[in-house]
Amino acid sequence: MKNKMIAWVAGVVSIVIILMVIIVTMEPPKDGITRAQAFKAMALAVATKEECASREKERGSSYFSAKEKDNWFVKYMDYLYDEGYLDEELTPPTLSAAQGYLTYQEAAFMAGQVSGRLKLEAGATKHNKDRAFPEEEWWRLYEGIRSQTDPDGAVKMVDAVLYGTPSNLPQAESWTAYTTEGNFGFQGLALDAYLDCEIRFLARDGEMIAMRELVSEDVVYENIWLSETDGRSFKAYLGTAYREFPVSEKLGDVSDMAGNLADLHMEGGRLRKITMKKERISGKVLSVTENAIEIEGYGEIPVSENFHVYKVYGDFKILGINDILVGYDLQEFVAADGKLCAALLEREFDAKTIRVLIMDTGFKNLYHPSVSLVLNSPAQMEYENSKGKTEKERLEAGTGLTIQPGDDRLKYGRIIINPDNPDGVTVTSIERSQGTPVYTGKMEIKECDEGLVLVNDLYLEDYLTRVVPSEMPPSYEKEALKAQAVCARTYAYRQIQGNSYSQYGAHVDDSTNFQVYNNTQADEKTTQAVKETYGRMLFYEDKPIDAFYFSTSCGRTADAGVWGTDPQKYPYLQAVEVKSGRQPLDVGDNDNFDSFIRSRDVTAYDSSYAMFRWETDISSDMVSAQINGAGAVTDMTITGRGAGGIASELSVSGSGGTVTVKGQGAIRSALGNPGIVITKQDGKTMEGSATLPSAFISIEKRTGEDGKPSFHIYGGGFGHGVGMSQNGAQGMAKEGKDYESILKFFYSGTELREIGG
Repeated sequence: MKNKMIAWVAGVVSIVIILMVIIVTMEPPKDGITRAQAFKAMALAVATKEECASREKERGSSYFSAKEKDNWFVKYMDYLYDEGYLDEELTPPTLSAAQGYLTYQEAAFMAGQVSGRLKLEAGATKHNKDRAFPEEEWWRLYEGIRSQTDPDGAVKMVDAVLYGTPSNLPQAESWTAYTTEGNFGFQGLALDAYLDCEIRFLARDGEMIAMRELVSEDVVYENIWLSETDGRSFKAYLGTAYREFPVSEKLGDVSDMAGNLADLHMEGGRLRKITMKKERISGKVLSVTENAIEIEGYGEIPVSENFHVYKVYGDFKILGINDILVGYDLQEFVAADGKLCAALLEREFDAKTIRVLIMDTGFKNLYHPSVSLVLNSPAQMEYENSKGKTEKERLEAGTGLTIQPGDDRLKYGRIIINPDNPDGVTVTSIERSQGTPVYTGKMEIKECDEGLVLVNDLYLEDYLTRVVPSEMPPSYEKEALKAQAVCARTYAYRQIQGNSYSQYGAHVDDSTNFQVYNNTQADEKTTQAVKETYGRMLFYEDKPIDAFYFSTSCGRTADAGVWGTDPQKYPYLQAVEVKSGRQPLDVGDNDNFDSFIRSRDVTAYDSSYAMFRWETDISSDMVSAQINGAGAVTDMTITGRGAGGIASELSVSGSGGTVTVKGQGAIRSALGNPGIVITKQDGKTMEGSATLPSAFISIEKRTGEDGKPSFHIYGGGFGHGVGMSQNGAQGMAKEGKDYESILKFFYSGTELREIGG
């Protein structure tokens, strides 16, 4: 009996030991990494998530079964199989394999596809090859892998506060982590334990690769907009999403939280303290830089590190600092500790005024060595003093001023001159086609490191009265001038929103970079055209359009593809025939373009204008000097055309090889030269310039008596060819078309509306 008992106990012990051995043998180590996670990391070390997904679509099949191919990791593993980083025999394409742990042998295999040294570093042997590869060892090996596969550093280590996932944000997109450094996909990762914590993670192009470290559980959400409190909870906008936080007596009075800015102090994932920020300032914005905002009456004020821009009227939106328009008082600023914490946009932009950067003589430079002007009416001059107060001086008509860099009045801001009457300032230090230019509105002078900048702040409608005659001859038909006025107004509106010169406190300059302004004196006829179209702009689907225009067509227009843009983004800019019937054109209509552009018998609304057809010759030596890489040029061919026939690709062959020039602008520059002579269709000639008149061209190779090649260019039109042909508009107006018909012809599907109407 005793022996039986001993045997039974021994048997039980043996079974327990065997089970423990089996468990230890079969259970993966706690510090391993799943194959799915490791393979995602490996794929993102050599490609983007989008590249892996597009490969999957191109292939049209998967290494995985139909039942398993929709799992998140499949696109990464399929990519690695394609590229030879995974082997199907070593790592079968199955769900169970993906969920298991990476082995030493698999780590060594992947590393070996990168380099032999990395394969050795993986440390696989015949004894450990089937054991789980430790997670930290994997990440050390991964650093070596991506140093070879990702030399440009597309994979980055990111420190950010995690404030949202689909578990705590009802509006969150699936597998999306919301952080203070932007939104990231996080397929295959578990992040909820790190909410409201600062974390360190690896990422590539908006996709998290791995959570690497908890940095801190104590964080502060700075300059957060609070709204909609009901006494039990309040809504706070963090980044691109909102959260609802419970309130308690410890947080103090919450009755006036809504509509204010605050810092939220978090400890261990819980809200512990709220610091309200209620100091507000307002005024016209004079300039915006990354580090400071200049506000009329306050001077330049630095912005805090976590400065935010909130649109608080209508649908709430989080915007950027570039959305603060200079020249307007559309927002209040929240301030604390001498810095701006946030801008609160409170009303819609109404486009009543525009701020124009006045360039020097010849439109060569934004900066002036000095500025001289004479007042044509009494005016008030303002500037800031050392105490932040505004000094004001009354100046009489006839007063002359010369401002030099280093002037004491520029030390703390800008000089602003506000005349009592229109046409109040003559700037004598610059010249324009009209002579010495006279300006309406305010003139502002600001000192920069490179010199002085001169800004004209005036009403948009007054601006247009000096743009239209500078862009279209006042002798043109009234309806053509009215069409030009609408285009100019719409274009200006978009440029104001573009805020290109916000660092100087301007929207546009006065050159061909935007619209030429005040180069020609205001004219009664053009002024009337502006007045008769007051406030009217072109809209497409409730948005003002990009109202591009150019001088003369070749009988056809082009679409937005001339700038490398997807034409579908600008459906109102179409390639069409510029004649009655308005036949739309595409690339398929270019087969006979060479004969079309060489013909002098084409009928179009602007076919009577001199630049409708033109010709020129350019020597092979000129082309050789202007195109790098081709050597001595022997031949040139147009190898690609966009809609309407505009040249989009030029092949240039020479002793150094063949070079391809892409884009209408690059082609015009490659073939333009001040030394060429252009013969217009009326027989008159003009000197060439750095660019050809247009890219609606055909090229004919010719050989001289000396055996050297030259190239005869048949061309048509003047300008980029997109939008409204100004001479086409004039031709239509001569035929009795009104400005609304002209605009509908050139801007398909648009609607004419009055701003604020």
